[in-house]
Amino acid sequence: MNNNQLTISIKSFSYKKGIPEDISGNGGGFVFDCRGIYNPGRIDKYKTQSGIDPEVQEFLRKETEMNSFLAYIFKVIDITLENYLDRGFEHLQINYGCTGGQHRSVFATEKTSEYIAQNYPNVIIEKEHCNKENWIK
Repeated sequence: MNNNQLTISIKSFSYKKGIPEDISGNGGGFVFDCRGIYNPGRIDKYKTQSGIDPEVQEFLRKETEMNSFLAYIFKVIDITLENYLDRGFEHLQINYGCTGGQHRSVFATEKTSEYIAQNYPNVIIEKEHCNKENWIK
């Protein structure tokens, strides 16, 4: 194992605003599209909430395929993280997009950050919700 520390940037975004730029210089990373998961923003009581709010998180866990979606993604991420750690890579960007960047992609970013922190304690995690200023309040 190499001694370089791996930084993982995890970002939620709105496809209406565009995929976040990779400023690491690697020009890559993952972009996962959450629009195939039912949007809680279509339900009035969730419109002003985000994927950080417990009510939205419960809805996504219990009423959608989000758990299965993330389970597959975590397997892909594990393969890459193990490889990057072995090879001494210093950066990986993981992006989650949805329509408004408020519910599904935010939830996925939060859960991915938790998963990586729990399973890879020696990496640096940088989390960003790119379209937070546009969330419906």
